[in-house]
Amino acid sequence: MSGPLRTTFVIIVALLVPIVPYVIIGELPGEQWLSSADDDAFAFGATGAALLVADVLLPIPSSIVGTLLAGRLGFISGILWTWSGLCIGHIIGYGVGRTLLSGARAHLPETPTLLAVLVSRSLPILAEALTLTAGATRMSFAGFTGACLIGNFVYAFLLAANGAALIPDGLVGPVLVIPALLPAAGLWLWWRHRTRLATTRGNGRSQQSEKPG
Repeated sequence: MSGPLRTTFVIIVALLVPIVPYVIIGELPGEQWLSSADDDAFAFGATGAALLVADVLLPIPSSIVGTLLAGRLGFISGILWTWSGLCIGHIIGYGVGRTLLSGARAHLPETPTLLAVLVSRSLPILAEALTLTAGATRMSFAGFTGACLIGNFVYAFLLAANGAALIPDGLVGPVLVIPALLPAAGLWLWWRHRTRLATTRGNGRSQQSEKPG
């Protein structure tokens, strides 16, 4: 299996993680944990944000958590808690990569581009992998943070709109489907970015080989 197909397969499997438990037991991943703080709006938001911080190192379904936050707290609060949790988690992940993985730079992929960081924020596994790689390869912290702030805000905005609009009406089906479409869109953007990058590099190598010695 080629690299792009393997990455696509892993992402599809990750997208099924929040859906399969609901189909089997009728409960969203993280729903019980979040519901334990349901009587206190601040505790609910802080718990959700903490889960999103942990998502950089643990398999937390960020799309479901972000959707539940907005469904319980409303659109604006949902955005703020989701955005802050995602951004803090990615900054921590960058620090972990820079501190613990920089010695293995020779065995890591090349430094990701800012566009790759930006469009990958909704992609499970890939977003975390690029975050750790960005730190390990010592990507500009300012550039990384800026890309994360923008990408995570767009992601949080869409999740909050989904949760605030559908959960109060009990539309659980669309609540599950829409977050799954966001990573699909991100995967398509990431694939286009990788294809264009490979084409540009291939053209550059061809031009160099055609130059007279």
